Amino acid sequence: MATLIHTLADHSDDVNYCAFSTSCLATCSLDKTIRVYSLSDFTELPYSPLEGHAYAVHCCCFSPSGRVLASCSTDGTAALWDSRDGRRLAVLQQPGASPVRVCRFSPEATYLLAGAADGSVVLWNVQSLKLYRSGKVKGGSLMACAFSPNGNFFVTGSSSGDLTIWDDKMRCLYNEKAHDLGVTCCDISSHPVSDSENGVKYFQMASCGQDNQIKLWLILFADFLGVQLKYKCTLNGHSAPVLACAFSCDGRLIVSGSVDKCVIIYETSTGNILHTLSQHTRYVTTCAFAPHSLLLATGSMDKTVHIWQLDLKQPCAGDTVENESKVAVQDWSEDDVSAWLCTQDLADFVGLFKMNNIDGKELLNLTKESLANELKIESLGLRSKVLKKIEELRMTMISVSVPDEFLCPITRELMNDPVIATVLDMYLEKLGESFSCNHQRLCLIPQELTAFI
Repeated sequence: MATLIHTLADHSDDVNYCAFSTSCLATCSLDKTIRVYSLSDFTELPYSPLEGHAYAVHCCCFSPSGRVLASCSTDGTAALWDSRDGRRLAVLQQPGASPVRVCRFSPEATYLLAGAADGSVVLWNVQSLKLYRSGKVKGGSLMACAFSPNGNFFVTGSSSGDLTIWDDKMRCLYNEKAHDLGVTCCDISSHPVSDSENGVKYFQMASCGQDNQIKLWLILFADFLGVQLKYKCTLNGHSAPVLACAFSCDGRLIVSGSVDKCVIIYETSTGNILHTLSQHTRYVTTCAFAPHSLLLATGSMDKTVHIWQLDLKQPCAGDTVENESKVAVQDWSEDDVSAWLCTQDLADFVGLFKMNNIDGKELLNLTKESLANELKIESLGLRSKVLKKIEELRMTMISVSVPDEFLCPITRELMNDPVIATVLDMYLEKLGESFSCNHQRLCLIPQELTAFI
């Protein structure tokens, strides 16, 4: 189960990023500020908001100890802050003063990595506050970065779609085209997948991009073998560009946020969707798991940050959200059916339905007789309850969705003035009705469309 336990609505513009320490949550925004909250009760700390950047703040992250908070901005700088009292410790100017899009501490907090819109990649020595190494990717802006848990290498992702692996001396070890329309985010699990007999560690990485996809990769790194990047699988749960992805602290889950306004939580080992969260009203730009608890934060262009509590002991109840799976009911898997049963307060039937391999198609074909004779549900009241829920499900399949013609092809938002006669006629054909009177047409179009016509 994923339960929304708190909403933060203090930013006055888009939320660009959020990050956890063991005791705090930091968020940053287009409004030029960074806000810091206590995890004990989600109250904002006395020194918050942190103000010092001249333009939008794109990213923020805590050092491994949680004592230092880093932020980066369109103003071409990365800043270091004391997370205990909010003092600004340093301002690090990106070479070329290009807008800095992403920043990340190395696992030992020795370095701060900063990536910019001109493709420059900089490692700052955190103790001396001096530039340690710098490099550059070709043909794109630096949009994503992640360190390996041992700090031996890091990965960057660019708007050109490339994933590049670097060692700790800023030497380029490997480069691969990963997402056709650009990489937006990447993350490396803190838990190695396996160890071979030769002692080679396999690190699991997730990347996401403008192609609507999340890809899982295996990174093999060893001094005597060099580095390899092996494609594992693609997760296709989103219907629009994916802007953020992150592993849980134990590596068991992956969360993603998208232009489709949804947050999806996947099981890493299988790629199965456990939860689809649709409470944000604009693009979901960031998501992060807390390091030592089952807390999840998601931020959006709707100016809010939602805090979720996960309960992995009840995975079947995970889809208790406003919009259930976008997969057609007849294409549901047995797990999708189990999740639906839980959302309808029918969790007691999960074992029975799984034992009989009830998928979406079989679910829609269930009758009073099959429930009694084949599934052996003896209680008349329970049979009636199940049938009522199935009938409600069938009715939702009949309802007409908003036609694609009414959605902006880029933002997928409902357009303000999409009215042309041919589109309305096509829409009425979907309703099975035909009228020549404009007034009658408007009466038949769903309420959310009439407001714009």
